[in-house]
Amino acid sequence: MSEQLGVMPAQTVGPYLHIGLRWPDGPYVVPEGTPGAFWIRGRVVDGTGTPVVDAMVESWQADPDGRFDHPDDPRGARSPALAGFRGFGRSETDGQGWYRLLTVKPGSLPDPEGGTEAPHLALSVFGRGLLHRLVTRLYFPDEPAANAADPVLRSVDAERRGTLLARPAADGFRFDIHLQGDHETVFFAV
Repeated sequence: MSEQLGVMPAQTVGPYLHIGLRWPDGPYVVPEGTPGAFWIRGRVVDGTGTPVVDAMVESWQADPDGRFDHPDDPRGARSPALAGFRGFGRSETDGQGWYRLLTVKPGSLPDPEGGTEAPHLALSVFGRGLLHRLVTRLYFPDEPAANAADPVLRSVDAERRGTLLARPAADGFRFDIHLQGDHETVFFAV
């Protein structure tokens, strides 16, 4: 006797982000009122431009001197001179797909080949249906010389580099993350 197997219904991962991945300091890489602090705001959207409402954007960055308080910093771990700097933030998307991070501009940092990387934030995106995080970078538009010399940004096809540049906004910068489609953000295999 032969058994017929049916088609399994489609399933996605989650929604677990709001249950287990909250960060006590949330979107605050620095405390409110920190001199030079600004907001990075943006939307996470799918390939059709629909907001992704159950996603989380996580940021990692160097301090304003381009240093990490981490043993993997080749110059040695060093506590940041900026009071309250965490180097890490986590923001859930709201009902319209918006995330936000309060931070300061990181400094340039050395790359493993002896060059210099432009000031940037490393961003990870977690969301429903993603089995692995997506990793991208946010570069600042007011750093044209540093961006032109950045080895990672130079490795990206010239016509796609714009997906990694934030845009000026009234209270900081805007950086939308497109998971798919014509304007898909560049993601890196890490």
